[in-house]
Amino acid sequence: MATERNGEGLFGLKISSGFWRDALAGLSLASMNIPQVLGYARIAGMPAVTGLYTVLLPLLAFAALGASRHLVVAADSATAAIFSGALSEMAPVGSGAYISMVSAVALLNAGFLLVARLCRLGFLADFLSRTVLVGFLAGVGVQVGLGMLYDMLGLVSDRHTPVLQALELERGIPRANGMAALISCVACLILLLGQKYMPRKPVALAVIGLGMLLGWSGLPGAHGVRLLGAVQGGVPVLHVPVVPWESILALLPVSASCVFVIIAQSAATSRAFADMFHETVDENRDILGLSAANAVAGLSGTFTVNGSPTQTAMAVRVGAMTQRAQVVFAGVTLCVLLTLTGPLAWLPHCVLASVVFCVAMGMVDLSALNRIRRESPGEFWLALVTAATVVGVGVEQGIFIAIALSLFRHVRHSYKPHTMVLRSDAATGAMEVEPVHVGAQTEPGLIVYRFSADLFYANCQLFAQDITLLVETAPVPVRCLVVDCSAVTDIDYSAACVVRDVFERLSEQQVQVFLGRVLPYALADMERHHIVGAVRRENIFEQLHPAVAAARAFIAD
Repeated sequence: MATERNGEGLFGLKISSGFWRDALAGLSLASMNIPQVLGYARIAGMPAVTGLYTVLLPLLAFAALGASRHLVVAADSATAAIFSGALSEMAPVGSGAYISMVSAVALLNAGFLLVARLCRLGFLADFLSRTVLVGFLAGVGVQVGLGMLYDMLGLVSDRHTPVLQALELERGIPRANGMAALISCVACLILLLGQKYMPRKPVALAVIGLGMLLGWSGLPGAHGVRLLGAVQGGVPVLHVPVVPWESILALLPVSASCVFVIIAQSAATSRAFADMFHETVDENRDILGLSAANAVAGLSGTFTVNGSPTQTAMAVRVGAMTQRAQVVFAGVTLCVLLTLTGPLAWLPHCVLASVVFCVAMGMVDLSALNRIRRESPGEFWLALVTAATVVGVGVEQGIFIAIALSLFRHVRHSYKPHTMVLRSDAATGAMEVEPVHVGAQTEPGLIVYRFSADLFYANCQLFAQDITLLVETAPVPVRCLVVDCSAVTDIDYSAACVVRDVFERLSEQQVQVFLGRVLPYALADMERHHIVGAVRRENIFEQLHPAVAAARAFIAD
């Protein structure tokens, strides 16, 4: 990492160039995300000002306790859609009872997340491979970009499913507002040129400022372009929401759904951007930060916060490298709440949507997808399925499908591992491998067989079938079988029963079994499952060559 240059700051204090970079990034991030969280408040069915509250105390809480250098924790459309859909059936949207239950859900989330931290559930992020992370971010980018097209064209949709949004968008294009579309095209052009030629400059901030000036001129309004409108100011008052006990019980499953999404989405996002910068991630500490962020969200009268892929991408795009940018973001939010809610009223929706659209499209990493396609076509399809699930079904379902597909791919490799026969090269004497096939034999009377995975209930039949095939089809009757156990570190009960049965049948056929490269973990399992007795302890070796030598000596006798 490059050394940060220092400069003289106020009162003679030395402030690193990294601080100024993060400060500028935080300012740019605030300019893009403050209007966006107002839109999330609308999805949540909450007053607009509560959207601003999500990027005040929650940002500071995560910055203080979280581990990720890049993750932006704020309002999120996925969790907003989850709890608003459930709570709208329990109380009228926007009512006092509804607002109290929304804040109560945030507090329940904080409690569940604290339990998750104590149980060290951060390991869930280990089940998200880099392949599915690329697909996940691509799917989120397409989903968010599709939603932004409505505001860019001056259209309105009440659809939440991307597929339905796409179908409705196609039918609604003839009704698009020409002025909104023109402004959006100009804004996207400026943003794309800025990304290419001035990637570290706050181009998005300039676009937002120009948008507010344009809205103030009255030109967009005269052509029917929607503006953001008045936003209430003031700081939040900390309080505990009052909710009846029976309502708390009804909120538990809603909160549990939110927590699963928070853990998975935040872990996926922080892991994706940590990989981008070759950094490590402490998922358990991030969960603690998320718990604190949701706790202060509930106490400040706002709604659930989550690690946001879109806002994190925005932060990285404008140059943020640490959580200092989020602290500046929170400081700007405080200033807006106190004095600057007025100018936001002039911001056209289409300008805001254009900024978010460009960031969302940047999340579709075509170069990474192409690399995956070239190097591992199977994993490429895994990435595409993940992206398609996020777009077609939803972010939360996409995450769980990604985890399930990653596990399925791993289990598939373990279920059908590589198995081979080792042969001695006549010229060099070194061992060479070839796949198991009819008639394969290491040398007359000897087979050296390698099983390249742990033995468990799903793959133990392959072990038995291979050995049976090799012994029965050997061109010269087999007297010794040497099993290379270098890849076997664990044997479960079902596999042990099959292995014992195979070795006992070989003994009845006068075939001597030797085990080579037996690791201590595997040996402990063999002793516990009585495999050692079926083989004899003197026929088990820590290295392969002594096992082969012992087999050759047995054949020679």
